[in-house]
Amino acid sequence: MSLVSALGTAILPVLSVAAVGFLLGKARDIDVDPLGTVTIYVLTPALIFYSLATSEISGGLAARLIGGVALFTLAMVALAEGVGRLLGESEPALGALVLSSSFPNAGNYGIPLSAFAFGAVGRSTAVLFIAGQSVLMYTVGVYLASRGDESDLRGAFAEVFRLPLVYAVVAAWAARWLGVVPATDTPAMETLKLVGDAAIPVMLLMLGIQLANTQHGAAISRVGVSNGLKLLVAPLVGVVVALLLGLGANPDVARVFVLECGMPAAVTPLILTIEYDSGAGDDGLTGPEYVSTAIFASTVASVVTLTGLIAVLKAGILI
Repeated sequence: MSLVSALGTAILPVLSVAAVGFLLGKARDIDVDPLGTVTIYVLTPALIFYSLATSEISGGLAARLIGGVALFTLAMVALAEGVGRLLGESEPALGALVLSSSFPNAGNYGIPLSAFAFGAVGRSTAVLFIAGQSVLMYTVGVYLASRGDESDLRGAFAEVFRLPLVYAVVAAWAARWLGVVPATDTPAMETLKLVGDAAIPVMLLMLGIQLANTQHGAAISRVGVSNGLKLLVAPLVGVVVALLLGLGANPDVARVFVLECGMPAAVTPLILTIEYDSGAGDDGLTGPEYVSTAIFASTVASVVTLTGLIAVLKAGILI
């Protein structure tokens, strides 16, 4: 199978499910808010708990990877925030720009692509990347999605502790540390897997529905900066972080880390902007409109950028 064929295999399922949501959104008037609430409070916590509890990556390497995810994400948040303010962006477009620039689609897109390019180590590294990113997504990401001209830092971060995902991450690591994780064939774990597996298609259906209701004319001209940061700058930041933390001692892990950093914009920020949508800004653009357009455009453009990135990583040029 060629590299381009593999990319198509990873991308097409994503676009196909989103297309179903798009057609459904065009045919019916659907409110995505309840779907977002179910995803945040039920589906995603189950997905993360199961993935973390069943991961086979050692504790030392896991700690360095999670530290790398945190450093990468905070660096991209600071960079995107600075660029957005220099361009004169204001809320909600500013928060949407930072969200879509800083959080890669490391799950439903990143896992199959990493597995094809780097085998078993690719899949396990991608799963751990998701675990680290999820904590940041529902802390830093919630703050970025819920802040506004009238928001204060304390009030925005208070939202984090109303969400169950943070507690699901803590519970999964505690269960592993105590050695009490149930076997994967037990009813409890099979139920968690069933519920968690529903998160990705629901997210993609929400993406399609939101795209169907988006006025792209206002947003498409604004997401170029976000997409440039996400697809071109983010992998370079990932290389710097991997070298700083010594991930180069395990080249395949380091290369998968960089590949994950270069993925297109994640779907979860769309759910967050829908959940905390405060309406349109002075320019008439809402956060969900910006993020959904950035996801669509970056996913399409990533066919080219990821093909080049994998070729460079496989050749050992960057790491």
